[in-house]
Amino acid sequence: MAASEQPTEPSSSIPDYEFIDVNSKPFHIGSLRDEWLKRLKPEDFSFQSADQDTFEARFAAEMGVGEETMAELRSVCSVDSLLCHSEDQEPDPEVIPLNPTLKTLIHRKKKQHNKASQKNAKNRHDLYADELDRLTVGRVPESEANMLPEGELILTINIYFPINVEKFNYIRPHTTVLMTGSHTLAELRDAICCVSDLQVCGEFSSTPDIAPDFISKDLFKSAFFFFEGVFYDDMRYPECQDISSTTIEWTKSQNYPSFSKARMEDTRLLDLKVKVGYPYLYCHQGDCEHLIIITDVRLAHRSDCLDKELYPLLTHKNRALTQKCAVCHVFIGRWYTTGDQFAPSDPCLFCDKCFRMLHYDKEGNKLGDFLAYPYVDRGAFN
Repeated sequence: MAASEQPTEPSSSIPDYEFIDVNSKPFHIGSLRDEWLKRLKPEDFSFQSADQDTFEARFAAEMGVGEETMAELRSVCSVDSLLCHSEDQEPDPEVIPLNPTLKTLIHRKKKQHNKASQKNAKNRHDLYADELDRLTVGRVPESEANMLPEGELILTINIYFPINVEKFNYIRPHTTVLMTGSHTLAELRDAICCVSDLQVCGEFSSTPDIAPDFISKDLFKSAFFFFEGVFYDDMRYPECQDISSTTIEWTKSQNYPSFSKARMEDTRLLDLKVKVGYPYLYCHQGDCEHLIIITDVRLAHRSDCLDKELYPLLTHKNRALTQKCAVCHVFIGRWYTTGDQFAPSDPCLFCDKCFRMLHYDKEGNKLGDFLAYPYVDRGAFN
């Protein structure tokens, strides 16, 4: 995880495995970056690629080879040696020669044959799993002011489904984001998409046309992260409450180790002390709890997205199945009813069209006795 020339004694600045292939021991993220920058040469993490002559000179020096060997390598490893057609022939990338000798072409020809004879078993999720990542690789900002600084850290963070979602809540991340070390925990919170934040509070069977002017995230703004014995509360707004204090007081009465707290808006990711691969907690909306796992901490590379305005950068998003209307089975559910004599089940989901056709007359008057609540589907972020 760290550069060469590691010290022999343990250090909180250099991560080491606590459990092999599971998670590291706690280390300070900012100190790890300082150790990297101290040991690496500026050209090792520079975004400017070296010219071909400089690269070949460094390669020859490191490998200990002479000019004759380098000339042979240039000839053998040249792109021209990969051509399967004559110089005066226009290549067609879709056509494979009859008797290819390159292993890649042999493999490609075999794949084409299998593709023609077999049905593609990949589902939509697998097919577009890395689509978001591909869109931003090597992206350079239009303005120099938005350029990511050299030596910046990039963290890969997995946000898992809420604990109350039984399916996949421990094994499959809901989203994966890339963040720089300069980002605050408040910016990480704003990058987390959760359907709980979009719920609309209230019963609207008598007034379905009156849309509420707030969602849960606007009404209940309190939240906290928990990393290595520290609660980081969101206190950016006057409505925010110190919801971690209740937990801290309870732990004191139970003789647990003492915990501390800080503000997430004042805490950068660089300031954290964490374990890579270890699950931490994000809690919002009172009891909606997500596991947060930092899976990678590294220096930014020239092949990364270098536009800092695009961070936090979403690289993976799990596509959830949508809940269809119980009547038409076509449109996504928008209303959730209980005690409903017109519904095939209790509770029941309706799309907006079926809901209004079944429960209201032409003048919009309510028919029957039922309770109706706005429903936000889990597939809202697909």
